[in-house]
Amino acid sequence: MVVELPKATVPGRVAGSSPVSVSERAATYLAAQLARHPGAVAVRLAVEPSGCSGLGYRVDPVHFIGERDKVFENGGVRIAVDPLSLPHVQGTRIDLVQEGLARRLRFDNPNVRQSCGCGESFAV
Repeated sequence: MVVELPKATVPGRVAGSSPVSVSERAATYLAAQLARHPGAVAVRLAVEPSGCSGLGYRVDPVHFIGERDKVFENGGVRIAVDPLSLPHVQGTRIDLVQEGLARRLRFDNPNVRQSCGCGESFAV
């Protein structure tokens, strides 16, 4: 399945290199998830308070782009990042990994200084 996102002008679009890179497998997965949400225009990548190390990732379909969001396109997937999350995800590579019967997104983030034992949260 191929999902094409319109090349419309998006507020906050950043030209040039993206602070977040997405593997081909992850891009295919994220595009399929977006296809399940009619009207979604991007994937939101955010960090929020979570777990014992302090922060966790949140990935959700987005139906509108906020005025202050930064928008990047990588692997054919549009990614929106709010200004508070951007410093925490700068340089992150997102991949899709298969672990037994489960698939999950893996975040290789160079900013992480500590993570909890279960791998669900991190600190920068």
